[in-house]
Amino acid sequence: MADSLVIVESPAKAKTIGKYLGSKYIVKASMGHIRDLPKSQIGVEVQKNFEPKYITIRGKGTVLKELKDASKRVKKVYLAADPDREGEAIAWHLAHYLEINDQDPCRVVFNEITKQAVKDAFKTPRKINQDLVNAQQARRILDRLVGYKISPLLWKKVKKGLSAGRVQSVAVKLIYDRENEINAFVPEEYWTITAKLATGKAEFDAKFYSVNGDKKELKTESEVNEILHGLQQAEFVVSEVKEKERHRNPSPPFITSSLQQEAARKLGFRASKTMSVAQQLYEGIDLGPEGTVGLITYMRTDSTRISPVAQEEAKEYIESKFGADYYPETPRVYVKKNSNAQDAHEAIRPSSVLRDPDSIKAHLSRDQLRLYKLIWERFVASQMSSAVLDTMTVDLSAGNTIFRAVGSKVKFYGFMKVYVEGNDDTSEPGDEDDRLLPPLTQGDIVKAKQIDPKQHFTQPPPRFTEARLVKALEEMGIGRPSTYAPTLETIQKRGYVAIEEKKFIPTELGELVIQQMIEFFPEILDVEFTAHMEEGLDHIEEGKEDWVQVLSEFYESFEKRLEVAEEEMEKIEIQDEVSDEICEKCGSHFVYKMGRFGKFLACSGFPNCRNTKPIVKDIGVACPTCHEGKIIERRSKKGRIFYGCDKYPECEFVSWDKPVGQPCPQCGGMLIEKRNKSGVFIQCVACDFKEEAKDNDQDSD
Repeated sequence: MADSLVIVESPAKAKTIGKYLGSKYIVKASMGHIRDLPKSQIGVEVQKNFEPKYITIRGKGTVLKELKDASKRVKKVYLAADPDREGEAIAWHLAHYLEINDQDPCRVVFNEITKQAVKDAFKTPRKINQDLVNAQQARRILDRLVGYKISPLLWKKVKKGLSAGRVQSVAVKLIYDRENEINAFVPEEYWTITAKLATGKAEFDAKFYSVNGDKKELKTESEVNEILHGLQQAEFVVSEVKEKERHRNPSPPFITSSLQQEAARKLGFRASKTMSVAQQLYEGIDLGPEGTVGLITYMRTDSTRISPVAQEEAKEYIESKFGADYYPETPRVYVKKNSNAQDAHEAIRPSSVLRDPDSIKAHLSRDQLRLYKLIWERFVASQMSSAVLDTMTVDLSAGNTIFRAVGSKVKFYGFMKVYVEGNDDTSEPGDEDDRLLPPLTQGDIVKAKQIDPKQHFTQPPPRFTEARLVKALEEMGIGRPSTYAPTLETIQKRGYVAIEEKKFIPTELGELVIQQMIEFFPEILDVEFTAHMEEGLDHIEEGKEDWVQVLSEFYESFEKRLEVAEEEMEKIEIQDEVSDEICEKCGSHFVYKMGRFGKFLACSGFPNCRNTKPIVKDIGVACPTCHEGKIIERRSKKGRIFYGCDKYPECEFVSWDKPVGQPCPQCGGMLIEKRNKSGVFIQCVACDFKEEAKDNDQDSD
């Protein structure tokens, strides 16, 4: 007969914990929050110290009755929601509903869902932490005040269905500002000169570095021609050789934001997908004979701390797998990025490093395996020795110029044996390639096989990818780990931004809303102000500030802004742009509309006619299958660009990669465009032919 009830958020978590605790415990799920502010009204009594009016969430009646009935049949109720503000608030609402004394040690928290961690947690239950609850409550009320006060104003003055929010508005403004930077950017010409040199049978490249002893950037073709003229009879002589050893350190284990960034780079995951799959790994996976196990620690964290137990296990694994040289002299400790990191948490790591990805891959879905492998490799690498690289820099004099060649070789792979962090310019691993130079000594004369001048133009700052935007928000102190994924989803659903080639662009609607916000609510968009509000919430959590006082300070100026905006914001009429295309169903003109994945065509006869169709782009390539149709750029239902024949469904040609329109010179097969960290290249689908794209002289973004 069970004598304790344990309440968690999800059925998956309940199932895993139930197996660990045994028959004396009933484990049930609340299915997330049970109470919230009402959707139909603001639900906050501003004049009564911002008192919230919580109501039971619609549809939770059956779950709550089940929990209430179960609580009456046991001696003790434990609340085991997630170990963060949100989880503390869920526990607080449950305690209120089940009439649990607020001094009762009913709260149980664990950073990983493993048998030992869960059993240890139940040995030391604690009271509900009211500071954590107040921090979550203050955030919820703050966001409600911004959303429910500004949004109706936007409905009235701009367009129905709009919304405003603290974090989402800043995110849209960052995208808007970046687009303005790009539009205002004036490209500047510059040149490079590469010398293809040879000594014996070995060949290497050196780049122009200086003239007459002064480092020089080449801006014009005339400057280049002057250099080339001086090189006509010149010998290339090695003037200096520098060799040194360089150490490269591993990246710290993942926190929420870095996991979202790296999963976007290496796996192509959206932030929301990353968090969804991570939740599955955290709550537990059935591993067959081993049973259901939580595979990773809690995935909403901004701490890089690692428990001593996990660190010792990692040490034993690394030394046994790779050898003692691959473990540093002292265990690695990573300093947290900001003073507000929740160090009660750990970094995101595997619950046991002994469960390597290969040993459990049969029990994981493809996405689960890919994300688990990323987390496992990052953690293992974070505990390993530094990589050691031998670098060689060679200066070669030719007339009055200096050309420089740089080479490197990995002397000791260290952590790079397991994992290397990606970067925002590619989804491929950022492996350190060997770029070896031949043995050279001062005074050596080398042969110039070719001198290659090349014109370039500076590029504007890149548009934000999800990874870049998350990184920017984190660096500015905007939002917290749990807010990034829903924020990025919201700004797309509202039509404020669209995604083109995995990059955010502001829509006309987004620009319009941001312009109004800049004029009437500059504080909401001010990065420093928003970061200061986040600090205030952290101080509430730490018990340093009163939550009512933090809200009062914000609302005093916010209320005045609202009054001014109500009086002075002009009503804006948004006119749809009419296209030349005619609706085949009713004969009306199509108009351009903006959706979450960009523009599309909709019938102007709406709501009587609801016909829509995508905007297709002819890429100027004949269909390689039917040879009659044209290849057009389209979007899938999830917004991903693909290429297909305009004769569909008669011709079913389709490709995720952009066809080039020329046959392969080796086999006559179809050539497609691919991209890696070096830029765009051309590849054959039928053979091993590959070459750099002709317009690939621009800097990668």
